Amino acid sequence: MKYLQYISLITCIGFFSCKKVIDVVPQSNLNSATYYSTVEEIQSGLTGCYSGMQRTMNTEWQFTELRSDNTKMGVANSTSSINRDYSDLDMFFPATTHQGLYTYWLNSYNNIRNCNVILQRLGVQYAPATGTITLGAISVSMSDSIRKQLAGEAMFIRAYHYFNLVRLYGGVFLIHTPITATESVTINRSSVADIYKLIEADLTNASNFLSTAKYNQIAAVNLGKATRWASKGLLAKVYLTLNRKAEAITLLQDVITNSGHALQPNYATVFSTTNELNSEILFAVRYKAGGLGLGSSFGNDFGPLNSGSAVINGSGLGNNYPTDNVDTAFIAADARRAVNIGVFGSGSAAKLYVKKYLTPVVLTGDGESDWPVLRYADILLMLAEAQGYTPSSIGLINTIRTRAGLPSLPATVNSVATFEEALSNERRLELAFENQRFFDLVRYNTTLTTIRAEDVIKNQFAREYARHYGQYPAPALTLAQLQAFVTPDHLLLPIPQHEIDTNTQLVIPQNPGY
Repeated sequence: MKYLQYISLITCIGFFSCKKVIDVVPQSNLNSATYYSTVEEIQSGLTGCYSGMQRTMNTEWQFTELRSDNTKMGVANSTSSINRDYSDLDMFFPATTHQGLYTYWLNSYNNIRNCNVILQRLGVQYAPATGTITLGAISVSMSDSIRKQLAGEAMFIRAYHYFNLVRLYGGVFLIHTPITATESVTINRSSVADIYKLIEADLTNASNFLSTAKYNQIAAVNLGKATRWASKGLLAKVYLTLNRKAEAITLLQDVITNSGHALQPNYATVFSTTNELNSEILFAVRYKAGGLGLGSSFGNDFGPLNSGSAVINGSGLGNNYPTDNVDTAFIAADARRAVNIGVFGSGSAAKLYVKKYLTPVVLTGDGESDWPVLRYADILLMLAEAQGYTPSSIGLINTIRTRAGLPSLPATVNSVATFEEALSNERRLELAFENQRFFDLVRYNTTLTTIRAEDVIKNQFAREYARHYGQYPAPALTLAQLQAFVTPDHLLLPIPQHEIDTNTQLVIPQNPGY
């Protein structure tokens, strides 16, 4: 873990505003011991933490959407090394040396490091034994409200990264304060419970520290920053993941009643680049086109391969293609399909592609679309999941369906099993290609009684084996062999082998099954 000795000092001028003016100014002659001596410097460093979220989001789809029944790689018989790396993830047998796994891990810990430096300067102290956070003395002059606002934002970002890490890798390294390279090799993996203890402490304190302002009361200059409501919404998802449904319900009802957030009237406008940070967005990772190095690459990443400029300038790479099954799950009347899925070509040559993040670009890989992390629709559907099969939960699902142009759930949704199927389907379609489906499936193993992640993924392999997975040139796997990779152990990714091999002080345990 030698990389933890470095801090990515991404010092930015301005804040994440509705215009996304987030110019990055390198400060190579500064360090964390001398730079963060004023409120303005801490604010600029915190803006760098927001920018750091792009680095993990740029590749997160590989470990979430691609490992669910939502997407697959576009060309089954590709011999390209990068395509095979993606396919290994899709087919549930990534190597422990998989570069993408390590890159995501590295970027996550780099930004956790950035947050830890900010939190240290703000006097935030975490006690792992008790799972409590206290505020100590600081040398930077600022009001208590500003201090808590900045600390709350940094804790939200740190908790966000750890929540993704623990769900993808299991027990990871618990780093809650800046450490040296020498110290880093003395820290082994923590338990899943201890990682969640930090996440809960961060989000609970962020919920208390951040402003009580409702959505429509937030000043334009502060739009895009973590809020009390985003913290409560994310903490509710943590509680739901831990099957602490009663606590999740309390938070979700608070967000619904008091946040000022609401559904947009039209599904398409939620993702429009002319309507960013609208009432439905509790939090998003932000991108800015214009040759600043802050644009999103998703339009080109997900655009159809060999499409020239017909779909997007610079063509597409053919990654993260929608499965036939998710496409047919959208019935004809569902307004969400046209927003989520595009079709390039016709007849047998037609290719589906993820359309949600596709906006016109001047430069390849320089898109404008933000990536939603937490939406109000997600809040409503989480409440339905937490409440279980009740009339209120049916009503919440129907609210989402009405916005999509669909009728209410039929009378045949009249049992726990049919309710859970309807809930799973609605979350899948409403939140399609937002990196939610895989996490949902794994959570259902705990929160629902009739849906199992392994079964869903095995069924997906069976549906597309003949025309897709069975076409891979090597290894030539039978359907049974492919399905055998989908085990409870393999719902977690392997710990990057680099971490295990380079630590000469400790034996770092690998996840079971790898």
